[in-house]
Amino acid sequence: MSSLFLAFSLIHGRLHRIALVMLASMLSFVMTASAAETPLTLAAAQHLAIERSRQLAAEDAAASASREMAVAARQLPDPVLKLGIDNLPIDGADRFSVTSDFMTMRRVGVMQELTRAEKRELRAQRFEREAEKSLAQKTATLTEIQRDTALAWLDRYYAEAQAEIITEQIKEANAEIVAAEGAYRAGRGSQADVFAAKSARVALDDRASEFNRRVRTAKIDLARWVGEIADRPLAGKPEIDSVRLDTGAALNTHLARHPAIALLSKQEEVASTEVQLAEASKKSDWSVELMYSQRGSAFSNMVSIGVSVPLQWGQKNRQDRELAVKLAIVEEVKAERDEMLRAHVAEVRKMIDAWENGRERLARYEREMVPLTKERTTAVLAGYRGGKTGLSEVLLARRNEIDVRLQTLQLEAETARLWAQLNFIFPAEHDANDLNHSMSSTDFPVKEIK
Repeated sequence: MSSLFLAFSLIHGRLHRIALVMLASMLSFVMTASAAETPLTLAAAQHLAIERSRQLAAEDAAASASREMAVAARQLPDPVLKLGIDNLPIDGADRFSVTSDFMTMRRVGVMQELTRAEKRELRAQRFEREAEKSLAQKTATLTEIQRDTALAWLDRYYAEAQAEIITEQIKEANAEIVAAEGAYRAGRGSQADVFAAKSARVALDDRASEFNRRVRTAKIDLARWVGEIADRPLAGKPEIDSVRLDTGAALNTHLARHPAIALLSKQEEVASTEVQLAEASKKSDWSVELMYSQRGSAFSNMVSIGVSVPLQWGQKNRQDRELAVKLAIVEEVKAERDEMLRAHVAEVRKMIDAWENGRERLARYEREMVPLTKERTTAVLAGYRGGKTGLSEVLLARRNEIDVRLQTLQLEAETARLWAQLNFIFPAEHDANDLNHSMSSTDFPVKEIK
């Protein structure tokens, strides 16, 4: 009896474990399927692109390397150990003897270059400026990732929207073919109408093929940023009627803090530090040397002390020339920064004008053009059903409606791309804060315009 109870307990325990494993597998499958169906929002795509970026990690490594070099640059150069034999006879009775001749000495010494503290500090500051430059480059890279990911996301969204319009119209074209064939069989239509309806459907099939190719291309572009989830359905489009940018008088001030401009400003700081270092190099660094010399047992040992000082007799053609080069580089960087700022201001103002014009035209299309073409198609279709118009007029009205709807989507896509370029001139705050440096987007006051 106890054996049966033991066997029953073992079987029950195994069944319980199997049930738990099956339940866990089912839950995992459900969660995976649910995740696969979760729409991909624009913000989620940007965040994932930032997480996947290797360029940001490269900039972190560059900044870390520069900080390490800054620590090393503050140290004195390594001391130099010096070993040698002086005045060794090479002929006569004492040749090659290191103890017989009173002038022969075996020496050991150490030499230390005494680099000025000011110069070591400037060298360290130069590497610290390089670290800040790497962080500025990281901010610029972050901005580019957010902008390019947004453009790829929007391209796929509007490619799919255009493909949906064609798919919808293909269904309508199939219904028109059925109607044309029915009218022909009933003697109310011509065979030409049937051919015209089929030709219109073939043309739509061709356009559908083209738009499906654009969708595939858009998915490939989006996968470059977000990886395998690029095939996931997209969430609703973002609001493109406002941007995080003041387009008024403060635009120049805001753009002066643009990541690309900030990068040149950091480069200018590096060049300015090199100017200070070149000025400090006009003062020579001394070297001191201590030497112990051992002679034969019959002679006294000796100690030598020495100081080495570089003679900068040609400063006019050496140190002064190097300083002039560094000063010229500073002026070069300043000029490049000023020119880039002017170019950015002009480019952004043109984009703002095009974006506002696109919004105005898009409102007109949605308010007037699209409803009018739909009403015309409805009217022509009603006339065709009542025998007052021909199929050719229906096909023409349908084609005109498709073109207007596609034009509307194309205009909206172009306006959305301008919105993305304007809205992500600076990095989004929630991602910029992760950079842990002073150039986050909170430094840039922004104002929404609507």
